[in-house]
Amino acid sequence: MNDLVTAFDEQTLWAQSLIGLMLLVLAALTVNFLLKKVILRAAAPFLDRQTDTADKAAALFATVVPLLIVSRGIEFVPNLPEGVAIVITNVAEGLIVLSIAMAMVKALSYANEVYERRPMAKNRPIKGYLQVLKIVVLCGAAVIVISVLIGESPLILLSGLGAMAAVVLLVFKDTILSLVASVQLSTNDMLRVGDWIRMPSMNADGDVIDIALHTVKVQNFDKTITTIPTHRLISDAFINWRGMTDSGGRRIKRAIHLDQNTIRFLSGEEIERLSRFRLIKPYLEAKRREIEEWNARNLAEGDDLVNARRITNIGTLRAYAVAYMKDHPRVSDRGFTLMARQLAPTPQGVPLELYCFAASTEWPVYEAIQSDIFDHILAIIPEFGLRVFQEPSGRDLVEALREGGEP
Repeated sequence: MNDLVTAFDEQTLWAQSLIGLMLLVLAALTVNFLLKKVILRAAAPFLDRQTDTADKAAALFATVVPLLIVSRGIEFVPNLPEGVAIVITNVAEGLIVLSIAMAMVKALSYANEVYERRPMAKNRPIKGYLQVLKIVVLCGAAVIVISVLIGESPLILLSGLGAMAAVVLLVFKDTILSLVASVQLSTNDMLRVGDWIRMPSMNADGDVIDIALHTVKVQNFDKTITTIPTHRLISDAFINWRGMTDSGGRRIKRAIHLDQNTIRFLSGEEIERLSRFRLIKPYLEAKRREIEEWNARNLAEGDDLVNARRITNIGTLRAYAVAYMKDHPRVSDRGFTLMARQLAPTPQGVPLELYCFAASTEWPVYEAIQSDIFDHILAIIPEFGLRVFQEPSGRDLVEALREGGEP
């Protein structure tokens, strides 16, 4: 009979404990529902509507309240074994620390989103620094959670980190390198979101779309994404085209190879014929006066014509190219270098290089301007008695053999 009474009493105690736990959980769930579904929903119109990050941070902060109810209310549950109560309390307090840490992480993300709406955000991104703060917050939370679960002071855990310094440095090697690189990139204004960069070692050639602590994302012109470790932008070389974009002009630098066999002096009739070109008429008149004065001053009567200065067709073409580029409406006139120069002769002919700046930095517009200039120059070259060099093809050889076989 006594055994039956004892068993009944034990069942009654367990039932009381179970009911107490159920009431505690119900209270926590009720408070959680009121906070997140009623209060936060009522406060939603006053929160930032451009993002849901603020809502998530507020929800994580709100989670702390029901966890506090569990951790503080567990002592009022009747007949609960002390060991069980301690475990539940420690777990609840650990979850409180974790919720606060995650809420802080979300708050830092929201701060970054708000900052990125400002115009200066492209020049001075703070995402990398905030990621470092997130790492610090999560590491600190991990130490506190472990200390809470084992019921020891966090100082005991921290005192053991000295012996693990080498391991920590090894684990966070990339993070440390990336942090230093982020500081250098930001301080020296080496990289911004929206910059066009080219980094051959990483096969990157496109626009920077994201700068984070560990990586920089570049969207290449073929729409692929290249992810570059941040520290590689310090250790390796890369080209930033921002200066070109800011200047408003993009360089055109291309050479046309002329057949050396067609380079010669111009006759008087040819000079007169070329004088009808509006762009080089002033040049021909000034050049002719200059040469006539020089010849009159330095040549004796009866001297052979070989000793005289004369106008060449390649020099006249060069002057025409300069005048044409200056007159072109889509070539920039903001003080950029503009010239046509003759490079050293090669087996492929004499290169005549045109050097100027297009008035637009947009790639399709730039290519259209460049093509328009060279379309015209290539088409006008025969007017100067010149020919563009082109290596013989099979058709050229067939025609040469055919002409050689004719009587």
